[in-house]
Amino acid sequence: MNRIFAFYDRGVALAAGRIPEGLALLLLRVALAGVFWRSGQTKVVEGGFLQIDPSQYDLFASEFSGLPLDPSIAVPLTTYAEHLFPVLLLFGLATRLSAGALLVMTLVIQFFVFPDAWWPVHSLWVAMAAMLIVRGGGLFSLDVLVAKLRAK
Repeated sequence: MNRIFAFYDRGVALAAGRIPEGLALLLLRVALAGVFWRSGQTKVVEGGFLQIDPSQYDLFASEFSGLPLDPSIAVPLTTYAEHLFPVLLLFGLATRLSAGALLVMTLVIQFFVFPDAWWPVHSLWVAMAAMLIVRGGGLFSLDVLVAKLRAK
């Protein structure tokens, strides 16, 4: 029985190393960024660099009418946030801030737009964002480089 526990303990020690954790956090960053990037892409004109599709204002006024913001504010705010924060997450720059912003967006979507989507969609987004807020971007992030430069 001790051999089984020793084997398990070695496996746990390997999985808990900086490189496996860094890879897992990288995958988490890519997954969460992908969700919001794709959503942001639905709000812009195809082929135009961050040019908001005018139909989004009508969509926000009708389908997302529960939002406490006027569409003239909500549409640009969400469009640019859904492009900026995923890019920052992808590079692991300001990871905690970016994950926090996407967490707030998720909660706004949950409470004001799609209240029936908690399980399994929004609960997963919240869990991913929370993990990135708690652990940061990991070994394979620009946050590590910034921290090293700040330490000098």
